[in-house]
Amino acid sequence: MAHSVFRAKQPSSSSRDKSLFAAAIVAVLLVCAIWSFTDPLPNLSGLIYKQNISSPEYCPPGRESVDRSSDPPEKTFYDDPEVSYTINKPIKNWDEKRIQWLKLHPSFAAGRVNRVLLLTGSQPTPCKNPKGDHFLLRFFKNKVDYCRIHGYDIFYGNTFLHPKMRSYWAKIPLVRAAMLAHPESEWVLWIDSDAIFTDMDFKIPLHKYNDYNFIVHGWPDLIFKKKSWVAINAGIFLIRNCQWSMDFLDVWANMGPKSPEYKQWGKTLRTTFKDKTFPESDDQSALSYLLLKGEQKWRSKIHAITDYSLHGYWLGIVSRFDKITENYTKIERDVPMLRRRHAEAVSESYAAAWEPLAAEGGDGKGGWRRPFITHFTGCQPCSGDHAAEYVGDSCWVGMERALNFADNQVLRNFGFMHDDIKSNSPVSPVNFDFPAEEVEEFV
Repeated sequence: MAHSVFRAKQPSSSSRDKSLFAAAIVAVLLVCAIWSFTDPLPNLSGLIYKQNISSPEYCPPGRESVDRSSDPPEKTFYDDPEVSYTINKPIKNWDEKRIQWLKLHPSFAAGRVNRVLLLTGSQPTPCKNPKGDHFLLRFFKNKVDYCRIHGYDIFYGNTFLHPKMRSYWAKIPLVRAAMLAHPESEWVLWIDSDAIFTDMDFKIPLHKYNDYNFIVHGWPDLIFKKKSWVAINAGIFLIRNCQWSMDFLDVWANMGPKSPEYKQWGKTLRTTFKDKTFPESDDQSALSYLLLKGEQKWRSKIHAITDYSLHGYWLGIVSRFDKITENYTKIERDVPMLRRRHAEAVSESYAAAWEPLAAEGGDGKGGWRRPFITHFTGCQPCSGDHAAEYVGDSCWVGMERALNFADNQVLRNFGFMHDDIKSNSPVSPVNFDFPAEEVEEFV
């Protein structure tokens, strides 16, 4: 029995001249992108990268390969009994300790400036909601897919590393321990379990943050003028692996349940942020406070961004997926190079070619670009106790759509796509040269 497959119309003759011009531009961009991911002049590269190994730019030939099979006998901070993974004991001279380790492991030092470790996690017990664990698994799969495509390491935490630091505070001890466990990573990206990558191509522009150590999605007017506790979202952030961050995490954690001043901090935060309705000190209000009233050494290295959706509020996004898909499909029809089949391992080169075209769309309100991350704040997939303002099954419908929207971007490199993003539907084969060819049916 025949069933439908993904089909598209041929581009109209009126658009062909424009399409040829766009295709030429993208072809040049794609060649440049692919060139940047190769090493056409290995001898020259060897000359260029003869630098001090402590330099962030140090990147010798063979920079993509790391030696995981040996650990030199020279002592490092791992051999120091005074160095603790716990949040209770501050660590000093971390930058020097980390550089020393990297000098002894030069293959890991190579390219460290762009190395990211993604952290996420959930509670150590099963979800109360019958569908909760299934959704958390799919949320995690989404993060694994993104990390595989972009070469990031990933760790899923499902234990509390401090007995008092639970719920939203649990991430701080984990981030700190991860920095010690992964000195080869320059950045740690924390993402809540209820957040989904919905643009699998987009990559955080790390080069923009050379002067910062902590990147978070936030709105300056809400922070400094309206003094709102929701001016930023602490569920997703990027933090540099350095001494500043070690100290900052200690300060942030000392506003939480492990501190004897925890109750007082709750009062202070509620007084500072008039729209905060609950009495306990929480991680997001505490972070907002440090950005608003913290010492200059903290405020100067925190960067609140809005130029892309590091935190995209799900309620304003999930209804736009169909329109977004239409716009991306139209571009692919016009530019044959973008729809070329390719190995998943070289996806970043095609993402680089997409970038100038997708950037025109914008991922804010009214935009048609894929939002980088869609965050289901207030939906509570594990407990099922979603916020009262979310009517009926809107959270579940939205999560299903977002997961399938993202999964289609992954599955396409495997030759399949979901027939419908509204449900976890069966998949169908993708036609060769999709979406350009007109194919009526597949038998």
